[in-house]
Amino acid sequence: MNQVSVSQLTAQIRSRSRSMGLKLLLVSGLALLTTIPSLFVNSLVEERTERAKDVMQEISGRAGGQEAFLGPSLSIPFSIPPPYKGASTTPGVYVVFPTKGEASVRVHTQERHRSLFRVPVYEAELKFDATFDLTGVPSAAPAGAELDWTRAGIVIGVSDPRGALADGTLTANGKTITFVPAENVGEPNPRLPLAYFGARVSELIQPNSAFNVTANLRFSGAQRLTVLAYGKSTHLTAEGDWPSPGFDGGFLPVKRTISAQGFTGEWSVPFIARGVPAEGTNTAVSALDRTAMGISFIEMADPYQSVSRSLKYVLLFVGLLFLSYFVFEATAGKRVHPAQYVLVGVAHLIFYLLLLSLAERIGFDWGFLVAGGATVVLLSANAGWIFASRVQGWRALFVFSLLYFFIYLLLRLEDNALLVGAVTSFLAVAAVMYFTRDIDWYSSILSEGSRPSEAAAKDAV
Repeated sequence: MNQVSVSQLTAQIRSRSRSMGLKLLLVSGLALLTTIPSLFVNSLVEERTERAKDVMQEISGRAGGQEAFLGPSLSIPFSIPPPYKGASTTPGVYVVFPTKGEASVRVHTQERHRSLFRVPVYEAELKFDATFDLTGVPSAAPAGAELDWTRAGIVIGVSDPRGALADGTLTANGKTITFVPAENVGEPNPRLPLAYFGARVSELIQPNSAFNVTANLRFSGAQRLTVLAYGKSTHLTAEGDWPSPGFDGGFLPVKRTISAQGFTGEWSVPFIARGVPAEGTNTAVSALDRTAMGISFIEMADPYQSVSRSLKYVLLFVGLLFLSYFVFEATAGKRVHPAQYVLVGVAHLIFYLLLLSLAERIGFDWGFLVAGGATVVLLSANAGWIFASRVQGWRALFVFSLLYFFIYLLLRLEDNALLVGAVTSFLAVAAVMYFTRDIDWYSSILSEGSRPSEAAAKDAV
């Protein structure tokens, strides 16, 4: 009788071990299947992202858009006589850049709202000082070109003149002149579409002369402001009240400071680094798009980008979540139905929807705190209900709190996200190996901790 009881108990333990091995495979399969609905969540994030971009473009267009500025340059019309009788004269524009350009920009920003979406716009005051030395000009004119110095003028370029808040002015030789629309100086460049404005200072612009001019502009724009390296050597200083600027373009600032009160930046572009001739035909202006010194006014935390990044790790997070429940099941001795694993996966997917909807209203950090906290409490309470144990509930609360903190940490580390994710995954698998070490997955030989004793057999009779 005792021998029969021992055999029965042994069979039961082997059966349970075998079923736990199958359960682990089933749980892994469920984790993979759970990632499929995340694709629909990701499509929702993309839809909201596109909607935000549309609103941003609409508001930006009304404010002036992403403005780019070309400082004072000298424009001299020229003509090339016909090569033979009956041919037409070839017109053109000869451009001379200042030997030295000194620019300063002061920016005041604000946010404009449309429903849940916010767009940073700015008002900028720009001052361009330019020093010209026309000794030896022209040195790169086309063969046979005849320059018309009587029609020469100082020109500036702006990407979107609709952003003008006041007329641009040029100060030269003690006189202040208002800029007026001018003919195109540069060749059409889709990467750098500029509208040109000019001012005539005939008394200054003479062959082999030297003079200084100052241009003042006041413009509104949105998202980004760019100043081109308009001088052979160009120095730019910029300051503003936006707390999270991005510096981009062909040249980065040599000095910069960023604080909660705003930013400052300083650029210095020598002639050898600019890579554009000091004078030449209108093709020289088109080449200046590579010399942009840009400031981007970006949100400190883009909720859509952060949620999208979190969805890229959905398989890792769901896998760790299911492994945690599997360890609870293996160590508590109470079975968890596959349907309950599915509900756990659904709860985690709803976490992303909560995060997206809250991040749009209160920001990503607070949205994650509320959505993550609610999900952790729900999953922990669910563990307590499943295992009918408060101890398991508190244990789950601790484990899931660490898991969701790890998710947040992974999203914020950016450069070290891969390293942290790999190390944490390794430690999680190691923990599962340790807590399931007494399970006989093949059921052929019982582990020492699972071998039934004679006393256990007698109790089973």
